[in-house]
Amino acid sequence: MTLAAPVPRRRPRRDNRFTAWAFLLPAVAYVVVFFGYPLVANLVMSTQDYTVKSFYTGEAPFVGLANYAAVLTAPLFTTAVLNTVLFTAGSLVFQFGVGLALAVFFTGRFLGSALLRSLLLLPWLLPLVVSGAVWRWMFDQDHGVLNAALRLIGIGAVPWLSSTGWALPAVILTNIWIGIPFNLVILHGGLRAIPASLHEAAALDGAGAWQRFRHVTWPLLRPVTGIVLMLGLVYTIKVFDVIMVVTGGGPANATQTLTTWSYRLSFQDFTFGRGAAVGNLLILVATAFGLLYLRSAKATLAEAAT
Repeated sequence: MTLAAPVPRRRPRRDNRFTAWAFLLPAVAYVVVFFGYPLVANLVMSTQDYTVKSFYTGEAPFVGLANYAAVLTAPLFTTAVLNTVLFTAGSLVFQFGVGLALAVFFTGRFLGSALLRSLLLLPWLLPLVVSGAVWRWMFDQDHGVLNAALRLIGIGAVPWLSSTGWALPAVILTNIWIGIPFNLVILHGGLRAIPASLHEAAALDGAGAWQRFRHVTWPLLRPVTGIVLMLGLVYTIKVFDVIMVVTGGGPANATQTLTTWSYRLSFQDFTFGRGAAVGNLLILVATAFGLLYLRSAKATLAEAAT
């Protein structure tokens, strides 16, 4: 007589749900504490007349949308928006362009390519404050290395940081140098994922280097390109430390962006409500671009599926 093997008991679904929530709880708590609460607190503060006095009295009168109205009608608002657009567009165009050129260059294997690619990651690995301080020294009108090089070729010194016309290009150049490695790494990975057989087939059909790039590489690289540009846009539009270290928003507000203006309103003018309002406008813009990217990515996936 043989005994039947015991049937294993299935755990109830409630236990499985409890286990799932136990794993999710730390992540949910982190998001709520470090993202949700600051966002809500900043939104509430933007509707209050929150000043230094509020820290002592605990009173911050509700003013509704008055802070937003004051910010939108301020003389500096147009300057900050224009500088933000120029800084973001200039940084993205050259970061992506140079990063793509380097990524294509490094797809070919040659002696020392791995070492050179590692050295090009240095700007990405350095703390932004360090990078900003180095470039500030390089831009120095009297002792900077850039003006020293210009003097060697017979060009006069350029007032990089004291001229309203040169200050914004100076911080854009600094940010381009910092952002090129990120574009290089992501785009190089995308290029390596493209099958070499497609390029070989195109070459056999008589396609030149430019035609292979235009009709083979670029279409297959489009999803990666969208990710790089979107992440670069979200990062660049909120750049603060580079501008503050290099120019501090000056001279004469020539490099004042929405992020530096929000800092100035909050921690120099001590009008925390208005500073929070500018920060919320910046969040709104970044969210809008994020939604546009998600919509375009969804359309691209649907097109690829068909």
